[in-house]
Amino acid sequence: MQEKPEAPTTIDAYIAGFEPPIRKLLEEVRAVVKKAAPQATEKISYQMPTFFLEGNLVHFAAFRNHIGFYPTPTGIEEFAKDLASYKGAKGSVQFPIDKPLPLDLIRRITEYRVDENLALAKAKAEAKAKAKKKTTVPARLSAKGKKTSGVVD
Repeated sequence: MQEKPEAPTTIDAYIAGFEPPIRKLLEEVRAVVKKAAPQATEKISYQMPTFFLEGNLVHFAAFRNHIGFYPTPTGIEEFAKDLASYKGAKGSVQFPIDKPLPLDLIRRITEYRVDENLALAKAKAEAKAKAKKKTTVPARLSAKGKKTSGVVD
């Protein structure tokens, strides 16, 4: 029985598993995303190269006839007009491997996702800080023997 090859654990390993023409396309996507999101970290998620910044930012992957790009549904919706000529779904788009990659579009989508993830993270942190500030504590008697409120502002 033949053993299943080990899944790549880094983007370098993922890209190395393809023939040179596909490797070149994957490296182009990677370089554009890195430049658009320099503070993002790289990882493999869902068995695809992924850039992570306060959550998954974008994924990309190679297939027989296309490079898949996965900027989440919001990234697709925001650039729907620009993506109209490509096959896609709710959170993905397919760039044919026999046509030039729309690198400027990939850059703009990635920059949009960076702004979106950072804004969401900021809003989440502010909500958490606000919730922490307004904490309920058990009612107690003050030094003068009067009952105090259980809400602290």
